[in-house]
Amino acid sequence: MDQLLQFEILGNSLWRIAALFGIVLASLVVGKIVKVVLNKMGARFEAKGRFMMATTMKAVARGAVFLLAAAGLSLALPLLQLKTWVAEVSDTVSAILLSVGVGYFLYWLVDIPTTWFSRIAGRTETKLDDMLVPIIRKSLRVTVVVLVLVQVAQILSDKPITSIIAGLGIGGLALALAAQDTVKNFFGSVVLFVDKPFEMGDRIVVDGQDGSVEEVGLRSTKIRTLDGHLVTVPNGELANKLIRNIGKRPYIRRVANLTITYDTPPDKVERAVEIVKEILDNHEGMHPDLPPRVYFNEFNAESLNILVIYWYHPPDYWAYMAFTEKFNKEVFRRFNEEGIEFAFPTQTLYLAGDGARPLTIGVELTSPEVSNRQ
Repeated sequence: MDQLLQFEILGNSLWRIAALFGIVLASLVVGKIVKVVLNKMGARFEAKGRFMMATTMKAVARGAVFLLAAAGLSLALPLLQLKTWVAEVSDTVSAILLSVGVGYFLYWLVDIPTTWFSRIAGRTETKLDDMLVPIIRKSLRVTVVVLVLVQVAQILSDKPITSIIAGLGIGGLALALAAQDTVKNFFGSVVLFVDKPFEMGDRIVVDGQDGSVEEVGLRSTKIRTLDGHLVTVPNGELANKLIRNIGKRPYIRRVANLTITYDTPPDKVERAVEIVKEILDNHEGMHPDLPPRVYFNEFNAESLNILVIYWYHPPDYWAYMAFTEKFNKEVFRRFNEEGIEFAFPTQTLYLAGDGARPLTIGVELTSPEVSNRQ
């Protein structure tokens, strides 16, 4: 047994290699166990309505496996007897893995403060803080990634972090010049937050895209269109576009044209206007400042036109459509009862020889030959 333990592989005793394998395996197993246990605890907290504890458990579970594996590898590598340059490389690799593991762990821990911010934002009436939550989440995660990269750069270069940051400043200038669109989108998002042309959940129309705002990020805004498509618009372009915020309209206005036939007697025309006014008198969704308007306003080529305008409050589209259907049915019923006929495009042809409608042709044809003879 002692001889077996003294057996060497790559200059290391078998027990050292076995210990390395055992520590790494144990760290992975412990990480998996921790992940399963924390996920179950998170599910229990979520079932009890304790969402902050549930988020904490799930966030820790996501980063636990990689962090424990990196920590186990960092603890196990010093057990090996390595040459000087190999030892330096292994120390560098273990340090990088440990830094990445810590960064990965912190990356998921960002869910804890953002969930807290999201719950606070849900209690307020304004939706501006709802728009800030995803930006805070992304900003914190970008900060974690940058810090990890700086730490890795320090490990690889073996230079103090101040000189690395100074180098990043010079490189940042070159990066800003090369990434003008990214900078433009960032400032576009700042403009959107200052002007506040819309809020989360508002229905807007941009370049013919009609839908609700799902997310506003540092680079782009996501709009869920009415047909279910997800449209992503860069904030740099969105800040310079015409935005129709349908979600902010105080009412829905309808402009309708009711057309009746030309052979309708004058008293019937007047009666048609009165019927529409009666139907819209103190109608559902009417605001005292915006009463309905009904006028006999036009002689069309094929009909007499009655203009109808009314406003519906509040701007609930489906309630407005239900009232519109009710209005249309009532107009149709009342017009039929009064014998008022709706007009539709028609053409009347008069035939020659019809005694009731004699056809007169007022066109004189003159032949050039006849003119010359005269």
